[in-house]
Amino acid sequence: MYSISDADVSSGNDEPEKVQINLRLTRAFLDDIDATWKDQGFNSRSEFLRHVTRDAVKHPDFSREGWRQIAASEHQLRSGETELVSREDVRSMMDRDRDADAE
Repeated sequence: MYSISDADVSSGNDEPEKVQINLRLTRAFLDDIDATWKDQGFNSRSEFLRHVTRDAVKHPDFSREGWRQIAASEHQLRSGETELVSREDVRSMMDRDRDADAE
C-alpha cells in the first residue's frame, strides 16, 4: 500500500513515480466528476483527480464543511434553484446593506 508521500517520491528520473489505485464511486458521482473535469478544461479524469487530491492534501485548512457548501451551491446552480451573482451585483448589495446600516 502506498501513501500520498510515497507516490510523490522521485523514481530516479525527472518525474515522480506514479502508482495506480482503485477507487469505488457511485455512477452518479463519477458522472459529476466527468462533467466537472471536462468543464474545467482538464485533459483527463486522472489529471483532475490528481489535482483535487493534491489540493486537499496541501490545503487541509479548507474544511470538509466548506467543500459541502461549495457542492451544495454547485448543485443549486446546475438545477436552476439559484443564479450566479455578478461582481457588480455583490457590490450593489453591499452598498445597500451599508446604507441601511447607516440609517
